[in-house]
Amino acid sequence: MDGATYRGALAAAPRLAGHFTRHIEAARANSAEPMAFAPDERSLEAIIDAAFWASLRREEGYTPKISLAFLPPEQGVRPLMFARALALDAGALARVAPAVERAGIHLGIWPRDGQLSVWGTTRSIPSYCFVLEVASPGLLVIKHHRGDVSGKFVNVAVLEGDSLKIIDERASSLPDCPPLLTSLLGFQEPASWEHSVNVLVQLAVSMRGHGRGGALLVVPAGSDTWRESIVKPISYAVAPNFGELADLMRDASDHRRVWQDALARAVATIAGLTAVDGATIITDEYELVAFGAKISRREGCARIEAVTATEPIEGAVATTLNPSELGGTRHLSAAQFVHDQPDAVALVASQDGRFTVFAWSPCETMVHAHRVETLLL
Repeated sequence: MDGATYRGALAAAPRLAGHFTRHIEAARANSAEPMAFAPDERSLEAIIDAAFWASLRREEGYTPKISLAFLPPEQGVRPLMFARALALDAGALARVAPAVERAGIHLGIWPRDGQLSVWGTTRSIPSYCFVLEVASPGLLVIKHHRGDVSGKFVNVAVLEGDSLKIIDERASSLPDCPPLLTSLLGFQEPASWEHSVNVLVQLAVSMRGHGRGGALLVVPAGSDTWRESIVKPISYAVAPNFGELADLMRDASDHRRVWQDALARAVATIAGLTAVDGATIITDEYELVAFGAKISRREGCARIEAVTATEPIEGAVATTLNPSELGGTRHLSAAQFVHDQPDAVALVASQDGRFTVFAWSPCETMVHAHRVETLLL
């Protein structure tokens, strides 16, 4: 902890310290559940600095992918303790990375003899625990635990090279904020991860995960108006509608683990179809209607020329631009679809990892493009 050399750590630490202190103090005032300890600025600088330089190393040809959590061993449940704590430096983190790259395993960080060190690993962390994930070389994601039984996390900030993006907690209070975005932000999330809105979150994460890009159209159940915006015949229409995901949402099993596994498989099935050229179409009751569908402009509707684009990060401002500026034909056609079918929502993943949610904005009377990739990392 002699001082960070990564400038991103110096820029992020003061703002992150305030975030974690504020949320942890508020949570302690409203709950008797155990809470995490808020890291101070100096600790944050050291953790971020070590993680950044570790992310640029290669260990036996592999790029380190690790998750660091700030907590003492006593706050873990059945932690794996090292007989000798590891120094918090890039070399040590890179060397141990192959053993802890599986999802859900965190390296525990805590001061010992005045120095931060890696004491072991844990799968269990307290509410609002500071977590840093090394996603790829130079790309770090700061998160905290949601504080509910879902085990999900809220993204707080993204550091990529010299770029720092702090998630705007107030974005969910803006007019016309889609429920999907509110859930992704996580500060006013539905009480249960199995809430229907969060199924779209899981679909978005899975779509982005396959890395091939794709489009998912969510259309109103019981209406065929959306077909007026689709080229006929549909190459891969589904008959009857595929209802596995819908059935799971209607009838949650008492066996939670079994039900969650079945839900994850159903989500992966539908998200995988978005890799096929064209759009995948589901109803808002989660029945699969078609995939590989080609979007066309609805008869009598004008060609879309502009959308409002926003990103839920501090300091971002809304811009009005042509939808083609957000990406290629996939983005343009999805924006046109929502323009012609304002009751629908379009989710679009790019091959480079960008993710956009297109939804009609009654306040702006135009299509709103929500850039949400920082929330899906």
